[in-house]
Amino acid sequence: MTSNQDLSEWVTQVAALTQPESIHWCDGSEEENSALKELMLSTGDLLRLNEETHPNCFLHRSDPKDVARVEHLTFVCAELEDDAGPNNNWMSPDDGHAKIDPLFAGSMKGRVMYVIPYLMGPYGSPFSRAGVEITDSPYVVVNMRIMARIGERALHHIEDCKSFVKGLHSLGDLSPDRRCIMHFPEELLIKSIGSGYGGNALLGKKCHALRIASSQARTEGWLAEHMLILGLESPAGEITYVAAAFPSACGKTNLAMLVPPEGYEGWKIWTVGDDIAWMHLGSDGRLWAINPEAGFFGVAPGTSLKTNPNCMNTLGRNAIYTNVAVTEDMQPWWEGIDGEKPTNLIDWQARKHDPEITGKAAHPNSRFTVSANQCPSFSPEGDAASGVPISAIIFGGRRASVSPLVFEAMDWEHGVFAGASMASETTAAASGQIGQVRRDPMAMKPFCGYNFADYWAHWLSFSKKSDKLPKVFHVNWFRKAEDGEFLWPGFGENMRVLEWIVNRCEGSVEADETPIGYVPKPDSLNLAGLDIGPATMRSLLGITPSVWVNEINEIEEYFNTFGKKVPDVLYAQIKRVRQAVSAEI
Repeated sequence: MTSNQDLSEWVTQVAALTQPESIHWCDGSEEENSALKELMLSTGDLLRLNEETHPNCFLHRSDPKDVARVEHLTFVCAELEDDAGPNNNWMSPDDGHAKIDPLFAGSMKGRVMYVIPYLMGPYGSPFSRAGVEITDSPYVVVNMRIMARIGERALHHIEDCKSFVKGLHSLGDLSPDRRCIMHFPEELLIKSIGSGYGGNALLGKKCHALRIASSQARTEGWLAEHMLILGLESPAGEITYVAAAFPSACGKTNLAMLVPPEGYEGWKIWTVGDDIAWMHLGSDGRLWAINPEAGFFGVAPGTSLKTNPNCMNTLGRNAIYTNVAVTEDMQPWWEGIDGEKPTNLIDWQARKHDPEITGKAAHPNSRFTVSANQCPSFSPEGDAASGVPISAIIFGGRRASVSPLVFEAMDWEHGVFAGASMASETTAAASGQIGQVRRDPMAMKPFCGYNFADYWAHWLSFSKKSDKLPKVFHVNWFRKAEDGEFLWPGFGENMRVLEWIVNRCEGSVEADETPIGYVPKPDSLNLAGLDIGPATMRSLLGITPSVWVNEINEIEEYFNTFGKKVPDVLYAQIKRVRQAVSAEI
């Protein structure tokens, strides 16, 4: 089936280990896709949704014990533990193979083994990278068809350039006791067993496009980041592209598909990507970014016409929903969707919904998979081989206090420090307790494939390669008042902050300097039409010195966990900020 000897031999070896009933090489055709869906409809792995309201849409219910990423079962198997770093669970490659390979032995008996050649990134782009996922899950195949570019063209790419990432996946018996996801960066290899959940099973996504790619990027001199990419087009027709990093379920998709609010007539937001950005230095010295994905694997709860109209208008056709609830007439439903809550809901575990007994109707981490080109705001440059030039990088998180609405870093080194010290409240996208505050540098804590200290050094190295790097900003849409209410309206109104960021990139507005960066002057944010008074804005943009002394101490403690590898310039930033805020107490 392929002229690539390495690929052919690997498929043969996997088949000998897993012992499938048959082998199917995926061509990515519509005929293949339809046949797989019909197969899953016959087995109950998919349910057809209402064809009148949601044509060609399907519901999948996963095992109740398999609904999110499992970071404690995810390993980076580098030769040296120090290369993986304390931000990863480490196992030596030999130990990793020895632990996981017996779990694959005979795991595909009675099943079809699907071989999925795929391409992450646009066809013809020098920045795209290829992979092959072997899986026994038809659900994975139909989702990979949406999320990546799969089939014959991807296979030709592999046969032309030879290099590809190998990904082996099996559902196994779905037992949490026999579940693990292992990455072998030095071998460009991923092995995942015991989970059918997206991030654990769609190996082109987090496993390849972030954990393996971040390691490749370090070696090859680029950046693989957990970032959305969007373009802001002014009424004059000028487009400014930004990349932004937020932990999962902290508003990435909403921001990537933002609709400008009233008062911003003539402005447009173009969506290039909602989750991952691969950024390379161009010959002009600027960072150019591609979205390696072809679709959206988004969080459903909270998505509505109010929070994300472009996303809602992307959904409703040719989509796969996972672990949402359904109405009596088989329409998908989740908490936060528009309209009154229907009676007689069936929850994500196929039970009659009773909130007092069964809790949420849709799982908090329920998802949708849909092609990006269905999005009304999908950028004409979304599939550009060269990518788009990035003028600003935005970091953010969910903090009830501490961080102001927005600040601009003083320079690249300070910007890297702002990203490296990011913190956010945890969400349902990762298994574990919800609401705890954890450090999540560049929103890459679950995804960086090597030592964070080396990763930060890699980011810092770009200042020696170019003097045309993007400006760096930090935002916090989630700051709260003492009564627990959000101070900022968020959603479409975040356009006002984005406009300020664009103006700062153009040098057309001034800012006030604070110990932690430049914040908007009181009159430089467009607040027309908002019921936000001067006192609220002072709270949104204020820097409390005593709070920041504590924050800096916690950042230093966090950096210390990475030992002597932490770049000295990051400790210099700690010293600078500590002295400045202490002087204001």
